[in-house]
Amino acid sequence: MNRRHFLSASAAFSTLAAFPTIARQASAAMLSETQQTGWRTFEITTEVELKAGGQPRLWLPVPLNQDTEYQRLVSNEWKGNTVRAGIYRDAVYGAPVFYAEWDDKTSTPRVQLVSQFATRNRSVDFMRPQPTAFNKDEIELYLKPTKHIPTDGIVGETSRKIVGNLNDPVDKSRAIYEWIVDNTFRDPKVRGCGIGDISFMLETGNLGGKCADINALFVGLARAAGVPARDLYGVRVATSANFKSLGKSGDITKAQHCRAEFFDARYGWIPVDPADVRKVVLEEEGKIIPIDHPKVLQARAKLFGYWEMNWVGFNTAGDVQLPPPPGESLNFFMYPYAETADGKPDSLDPQSFRYQMTSREISA
Repeated sequence: MNRRHFLSASAAFSTLAAFPTIARQASAAMLSETQQTGWRTFEITTEVELKAGGQPRLWLPVPLNQDTEYQRLVSNEWKGNTVRAGIYRDAVYGAPVFYAEWDDKTSTPRVQLVSQFATRNRSVDFMRPQPTAFNKDEIELYLKPTKHIPTDGIVGETSRKIVGNLNDPVDKSRAIYEWIVDNTFRDPKVRGCGIGDISFMLETGNLGGKCADINALFVGLARAAGVPARDLYGVRVATSANFKSLGKSGDITKAQHCRAEFFDARYGWIPVDPADVRKVVLEEEGKIIPIDHPKVLQARAKLFGYWEMNWVGFNTAGDVQLPPPPGESLNFFMYPYAETADGKPDSLDPQSFRYQMTSREISA
């Protein structure tokens, strides 16, 4: 059994600094101080079983390890019959990644990862700017194009048409948000959360998809308009207090969801989620409801500058190179990923992959 075993660092990747026991003690003190300010504590258990042979390897997304005003890590612990296991972060985005491997002699490779974290609802009051210090290099990173989120060509052209002569970052972002809500749709036939190929969406005129498509479109259009923006990939962990279609608890194996945010120096990072507005249109009443339905209007107004934190964020990585090398480059890292002698199990098919994720609330 390997438990809380951290691998050594290299030039391409690094291990996280804090051991789970230390992180848990620090967070216990933090939670004691913030119990009256809306913090809730959750636990996710991820269990994986792979086929034997060929030195199977596994990568799992884990909650952000950097504390924010809306999410804080408590601990990561694991157990299983691995020969090596640990938590790394990728070299570009700092995305935390749990990695495990087994040898050829392991009859049934398996591992259980338990992550605990605290969240509280996140909102921005646009009437009260609160300038915050920021890292210029980090902000510039989220202006750059990626393979699946370009900022030139049809993406740039579309962005310019939407924002017109607007100069204020919030005004630009709101115009893009409203355009996406009006022109996209949630497509239930899309596998998983989609792939986020926004050039293809705009070139074909097929603006249907799921969160990794619709929110990636917001990110690309915002970056093309000169507004730093990024996706934050994660999973729903509890029911919603506001919308029955925007929550999940218990078995969350298929509850992955990415959100988006943009940056303005007057407010810091600002949360948005146009994809969930389109989800309300499709799923809130068990049938498609009109864009002017009260529930849609409520979601549309609420999800510009607000996230209900019945969800946990994993990372903001795009075109991510999974550590340690030679992990494959992925459009995004939101699902378990594995390699075996028989190839790469389908991350979107938990039955063939044999993994399960469950969530529970520990305290409110």
